[in-house]
Amino acid sequence: MNRNHLALFHAVASAGSITGGAAAARISQPAVSKQVGELESALGVRLFERLPRGCALTQAGRTLFDYAGRWMALESEAGRAMQELRGLRRGRLTIGASLTVGGYLLTPVLAAFHRRHPGVELHLEVANTEVIERKVLELGVEAGLTEGRAEAQELSSEVFFEDEIVAVAPAGHPLLRASRVTARDVCAEPIILRERGSGTRAVVERALHRRGLAPKPVLTLASAEAIKGAVAAGLGLAFMSRLVVAAEVRSGALGVVRMADLGIRRPLHLQRVRGRADSPALAGFLGILRDMLRPGAAAPGSTPAGTGPRGSRRGRAGRAA
Repeated sequence: MNRNHLALFHAVASAGSITGGAAAARISQPAVSKQVGELESALGVRLFERLPRGCALTQAGRTLFDYAGRWMALESEAGRAMQELRGLRRGRLTIGASLTVGGYLLTPVLAAFHRRHPGVELHLEVANTEVIERKVLELGVEAGLTEGRAEAQELSSEVFFEDEIVAVAPAGHPLLRASRVTARDVCAEPIILRERGSGTRAVVERALHRRGLAPKPVLTLASAEAIKGAVAAGLGLAFMSRLVVAAEVRSGALGVVRMADLGIRRPLHLQRVRGRADSPALAGFLGILRDMLRPGAAAPGSTPAGTGPRGSRRGRAGRAA
């Protein structure tokens, strides 16, 4: 059925006459008569009984009038829904994130998005970079935020934040009070590393290798939480994302060792299917993400470099990073 035909039929039936329907639709009476006739021909039934004064619905007309009313109400509801989606008053957003990003960076961003757009349902899937990349490719998530760069050609990858890997030590460790610390000084200490295959470990080993250093770990752990616990217990030092240790540094359980000759940074990547347009919800989310992580803004959960227990004294320990 032609949409215009159906709308004109409903207007005539509501007005009770061709003349009234034409006035409501703001078109000529002959045009309305012609299109109502075309609708009757297409359906193979008479919809109106023409009367000396106006017209009355036939049984078929009464049946169609009920459906036409529901269709027009549904069309109006669909239009409102699209408007609400454009205005982020409703909808659903599914984001994928790797372990460090999802566990330590995104929570404040998600909270800010929810405060601004409470009608949009948020869903965050956290897994390793490989899994998130696959979910982006399969359209299981709208975008992925990962520590690794996308390998698949079908994905676009852009840097949205630069993470920093720092050396951490338990509160009271001598290196936290030293006037100058080098990477070699840190590597001379017992070192706790992530398991082989870890992206963090690979970044750390490459940075140290460029300086001729290859620390042998006294302990290898697959969990960032386990490593933080081991460092706090005095089992050794570790290289970890500043995002991961921010809370422990603020509480004083751990301190950041400032190395005068080494700073380790790694880009975090936004992955999307190449050529796919962002939904209004994703565009709104990325706007908040970029605003909160823009240069000069404090990273969510970040702690000023060199802080921790008696942070002001350690802040004088090393000026280079």
